[in-house]
Amino acid sequence: MNRDLHERASQLLAQGRIESLAPGDERWLSAHLADCEFCAAEAARTTEALSALRTVEITVPRDLAGRTQLRVRLRAEELRERGPASRLIWAVAAMSWILGLASAPLLWRGFEWIGAHTGAPKLVLQFGFVLWWGLPALLAAGIVLWQREWRARGVE
Repeated sequence: MNRDLHERASQLLAQGRIESLAPGDERWLSAHLADCEFCAAEAARTTEALSALRTVEITVPRDLAGRTQLRVRLRAEELRERGPASRLIWAVAAMSWILGLASAPLLWRGFEWIGAHTGAPKLVLQFGFVLWWGLPALLAAGIVLWQREWRARGVE
C-alpha cells in the first residue's frame, strides 16, 4: 500500500509540472509531501533538476530559422508541383474504370469466342478476363511504389 502512495505522489508531481492538478489531488499531494520524507526529497530533486536544465545555455546556428523556412518553402513547392500530376493520375484512373466497365461485355464476348474456338476451360477464360483488367492496375501500382522508393533513396 505504501508503495502505491509513493507511485501516486510521483505521478502527481510529474503531472503538476506539466498541467495543473485537481484541487483534491493537490491537497493530497501537499499532505503526503509533508508526511513523507522520501517523496519530499524526490520533489526537491525534481525542482533542482528542472532549475538546472533551465540554466543550460543552448547554442544554435544563427541561420537555423532561415534554413528551416527555406526547407519548408521548398517542400511546399514540391508538393504543389506534384499536386496536378496526382490529380491527372486520378482522372486517368477514373476514365480507365469507366471505359473498362463500358467495354466489359464486349471483352467478355471476345473471351467467349476465344474459348469456343480453342476449347479452353471456362475457369481459364475467367482468369484471363480478371487478369486483363487487373494487370494494368497492378503494374501502375508497382510503378508508383517504385517511383516513391526511388525518390526516397534520392532524397536521403
